[in-house]
Amino acid sequence: MRLVCYSRLGEQKRDGLHSRIRVELGIVFPLVPVRPRVTQDRQAADSAPTISRTGIAVFIAGVASMGLEILAGRLLAPTFGSGIYVWGSIIGVFLAALSLGYWIGGVRAAVEASRSAMASVLLGAAMGVAVVIVLGEPFLDAMAGLPVPQRYAPVIPITALFGPPTVLIGFVSPYAAELDRAESTGTASGRVYALGTVGSIVGAFGTTFVLIPSVDVTTIGLAFGLMLVGAAATVTPRSDTRNWGGAVLVLALLVGAFTLATVGTTVGDSTVYQTQTAYQDLRVADDNGIRTLYLDGSPHGALDKDRPDRYVFEYSRYFHLPLLLRDDPEVDRVLFIGGGGFSGPKRFVEEYNATVDVVEIDPEVVRVAKEYFDVEESDRLRVHTMDGRVYLDQTNRTYDLIVVDAYRSDRAPHHLTTVEFMRLARTHLTDDGVVLANVISARSGVGSAFYRAEYRTMNQVFPTVYSFPTADRNSRQNIELIATQTATRVTRAELERRQRERDVGIELAEPVSQYRSNVPVGDAPILRDDYAPVDRLLRSQAGERYVVERANDTTD
Repeated sequence: MRLVCYSRLGEQKRDGLHSRIRVELGIVFPLVPVRPRVTQDRQAADSAPTISRTGIAVFIAGVASMGLEILAGRLLAPTFGSGIYVWGSIIGVFLAALSLGYWIGGVRAAVEASRSAMASVLLGAAMGVAVVIVLGEPFLDAMAGLPVPQRYAPVIPITALFGPPTVLIGFVSPYAAELDRAESTGTASGRVYALGTVGSIVGAFGTTFVLIPSVDVTTIGLAFGLMLVGAAATVTPRSDTRNWGGAVLVLALLVGAFTLATVGTTVGDSTVYQTQTAYQDLRVADDNGIRTLYLDGSPHGALDKDRPDRYVFEYSRYFHLPLLLRDDPEVDRVLFIGGGGFSGPKRFVEEYNATVDVVEIDPEVVRVAKEYFDVEESDRLRVHTMDGRVYLDQTNRTYDLIVVDAYRSDRAPHHLTTVEFMRLARTHLTDDGVVLANVISARSGVGSAFYRAEYRTMNQVFPTVYSFPTADRNSRQNIELIATQTATRVTRAELERRQRERDVGIELAEPVSQYRSNVPVGDAPILRDDYAPVDRLLRSQAGERYVVERANDTTD
């Protein structure tokens, strides 16, 4: 209906008839029923976004799923490393497991969606986390020896450990969407998946920035298990005695698993200190008077507690070879990129009248070095907690020697291996300055791919590159690549003469005997910022055990 206002303007004769002209003013008032204010307020309240109990469970499931994914990376690192193949396997397995859970959960939800069923699924996922807590490390150690190509090896243990709980977590969202549709109308599915995604975001940031830097892997696993039990309790009806009893049982399993895992890592172990840093698993262990720093399961520094001034690892002695390759054996300024146990930096400070800068990206490594490896900062030993390449970008200092000691047996920061990085390093050398890169690789064969690629890369920037393996056998080992700015190559005979005549404070006859030149690079790639397949090159030495040579007590 509409209300029309009109007025009589006059009469007009037409064909003898009078017609009245009605002019509509065009003012229209819709006649709409007016609702009481209280009804409008109630309607606004009803339309306001709310989070149901099922929504809370979805959020918690999202937190747990992404948290477990990041946790998987830390759990696998000591056994399988943390390179691109490991993380690619983790992401792929978790996505596949969640997709399977969404699909099966959606089919089942259409038939049997209920709060009790949803609670049972969450409790099942929590039981899976309990299994990860108690069996994770021993299972991964057992799987390390499987006759599977190294790049694919992580897929099997990830699937076995994390697949079942992740599939069950995938059930939660379709169950929640079905339950919300049964109780309300509108955008139930969108709300459910938005909550799950927000939970995943919280899980990613919370695990990365809060949990991993603060507590160990076992405790983080316990936290996610308890979260899932809490989510189950949130949706369990009061009358559902079966699920309430199941929650108590799963809680007991989680606590028991945590206790067993904790006892298993402490009883009879030589561990002095262990933590998860923002970058790696860190452990300090004592064995027969030798204190060793392990990063993701590999040794990265050692201290003889009775003779703190001696090198424990053979490769550390090779850091002094540049003093024989330089025309001037004196070094005033030295840079180490990578701190580890700081054995090299400490020795250079004590042995020579040199100022040493150490750049270490992990602040926890620096703290542990100070507390457990007798490292003391001073005017001659300065520690910079940052990325090595960023440091070189920002500093204007020059050095007589730059030691790149940031590579590992399973991975290397690719931005510290490239032509561009080596050019940057060269700009920070004095006229007679030298760069030493501590590469971990085999000497020849398929397993030498990274070593040969790094040799060829350094040779693109420096006129002369030398190679010094640290072991006679062709196993995965530390190989020192030394690049000089002098075009004239020093012969082995000349190097042997300098070793006899120059007093560098350490015996170098054995390192000199490992002299290599003209390494056959073959088809090894030149590593560049836009193409540095370091992970692929390192995986070529899969199956070869990395053993660090111990230094002889009489050599230094």
